Amino acid sequence: MHEWQRAFSISAVLPAYNEGAIIERTVRHVAGVLRGLANEFEVIVTNDGSRDDTGQVLAALQAHEPDLHLRVVTHERNRGYGAALASGFDAARKELVFMTDGDKQFDVAELSQLLPAMDPQTDLVIGWRRNRADPPMRKLNALGWKLLVNLLFGYTARDVDCAFKLFRRRVWESMTVHARGATFSAEFLIKARRLGFHVKEMPVSHLPRTAGSPTGARLEVIVRAFVELFRLWRNLDRELHEDPRARTRTGQPGMAAD
Repeated sequence: MHEWQRAFSISAVLPAYNEGAIIERTVRHVAGVLRGLANEFEVIVTNDGSRDDTGQVLAALQAHEPDLHLRVVTHERNRGYGAALASGFDAARKELVFMTDGDKQFDVAELSQLLPAMDPQTDLVIGWRRNRADPPMRKLNALGWKLLVNLLFGYTARDVDCAFKLFRRRVWESMTVHARGATFSAEFLIKARRLGFHVKEMPVSHLPRTAGSPTGARLEVIVRAFVELFRLWRNLDRELHEDPRARTRTGQPGMAAD
């Protein structure tokens, strides 16, 4: 085992909404990968008000397979992608937090490429999809969204919404992310950069969806994303200044570290 493998403990956070067809395979795969990378890990799945059998599948795994180190956070109703991630991040107890989706569109084994990049000077290692396996319209929407985010806030990321991110838990504990929809990842990265955390970006694979259905193209999801983004644009400086969690290593609220 490499030195970096001994040094890290990892919480993997997966949001799940109507992923009953694949969530068991996903949890088993994530746990298997983490078992080979770190001596301490946990898999946290937020069941975001699923209306299929996602909850029952997760309950059975948690009850009968302790080696998976599975913890389940349950939303009684669907609260949105960002809300599911926020609940999972709040529940995380390990030094590092790894975020991915429950739909198996990412190769979790590629986490082994991100971990060595998490050196003492780095706070976040975020993926960008090398060959995005999505329909053309979804790719076009994602490009427009990235350009808008970078225009409003300065450079944020090559792939703002890539669901393959590794970060130190203290990054999450240093900010309050208000978005609960699709703007969650953008707000998280924007605030992390404003607070002076060091970000590295690395290419990751992206695989075609084999089950479940994406929710990002729904009109209400799109409208909510734009509302959240422009709220953040108006209020970012005030939110960072007033947020008691937004403290740097110097202990000053709302100010980036040197």
